[in-house]
Amino acid sequence: MYKKLHTFLKKIFRDDQLFKYGFNLSPMYRRSVGRVKYISRDLMITKVEIPLNYKNVNYVGSMFGGSMFAATDPIYMIQLIQILGDEYVVWDKSAFIDYKKPARSRVYITFEFTAEEIANIKAEVAKNGRLDLVKQNDLLSAKGEVFAKLEKTIFIATKVYYKEYRASKKKKE
Repeated sequence: MYKKLHTFLKKIFRDDQLFKYGFNLSPMYRRSVGRVKYISRDLMITKVEIPLNYKNVNYVGSMFGGSMFAATDPIYMIQLIQILGDEYVVWDKSAFIDYKKPARSRVYITFEFTAEEIANIKAEVAKNGRLDLVKQNDLLSAKGEVFAKLEKTIFIATKVYYKEYRASKKKKE
């Protein structure tokens, strides 16, 4: 459903606009309380802000960790899907969040890829058919205090590799 809607809306809006407003209007993302505040035109930088409010404050007055996790969970994957294009399959493979300090204020996180990193991803996938990319990031206060450390593993493959991989898994079942 989202893919069809995205294809239609691309005729009217730029990719960065679709990404930002698509996330912020999506019911599944809205429930995280996070908001995409900025996306660069090339989609390489995404900034997310998570306010502390009655929807995500926990029993002890700090931000519910699940809100921080949910607001960060889909960003890298969707970013890479858009940057790499239709020749690739991109999935979230695993995630780990290490809470360092109670968040009692807004939380900020910037998701970033460089042109060099994208070139390396394409080269590695071209060579091996797939890649498990590990990205690490910090969830911060406005003053730069670290509330949590995020680690995401993202599976990236060519469509040909992925199709063969899925077929071999079905044969084993």
